[in-house]
Parts: sequence; structure tokens; C-alpha cells
Amino acid sequence: MLVTTKGCDLDLSRGPDWLFVRLKNLDPDCPEADALADRIWSLLENHLTYRLVLELDDIEVLRSILIAQLIKLRRRILEHEGVIRLSGLSPDNREVLETCHLEDRLPSYHDRVEAVMASLPCRPR
Repeated sequence: MLVTTKGCDLDLSRGPDWLFVRLKNLDPDCPEADALADRIWSLLENHLTYRLVLELDDIEVLRSILIAQLIKLRRRILEHEGVIRLSGLSPDNREVLETCHLEDRLPSYHDRVEAVMASLPCRPR
């Protein structure tokens, strides 16, 4: 389901216990860009889950305004004992997270499957 808002489109899909949100057409210069965390939080509440994989494949540059929104969203999710995972970050954007010392707070995975599977306990064979 595509949710179109001013400054960004959010492509939603639902899996068992997870909400997957892909950011598309993000305009970081749009005044509404600083409300992104609130919009995604509202979606999580509407879907009755606090487990999020945020798919950032279409984000060319991870700007400070988006990083601030991710941190705000993470804080809210953790308050509800939820989980946030990022997927699809380019190598340059992963480096931005590392430079900001956020790679442990905003874990990044190759794709949504890897992000979800990272939460499953390992079982010996």
C-alpha cells in the first residue's frame, strides 16, 4: 500500500509481527520532512506492531534531518519494547551511520529478509 504524504511517499507492506516501510521520493528540503518519524509512528500504531524494517534503498544521501528522524523514531519504538531495523542502505550511507556512531543503534541489513532473520535465535543442528 502506498501512502503519499507531502515530502515523501511511504510504501507499506505487512508481515507477521513486522511492518515494512520503504521510503520513496523523499524531499529532505520539504518542511514536512521533520514530521517523518511521527507519520511512521502513526502507521505502527495503526498496524498494532512496534517492529519496523525501514527500507532505504531509494535514499541516495543519508542527510542529518533524516538521521534525526530515525533517532526520534527509534526512541519511541524502544519505549514500547519494539525493534527498528534498516535495510538497503548504500555503502556510503552505512559509512555515514558509522561516522555518527549509530550503527549499533540503527542496525542495517542488506534486505528485509536479513533484517527479520537477525531477530531469530540461532538453533544448534
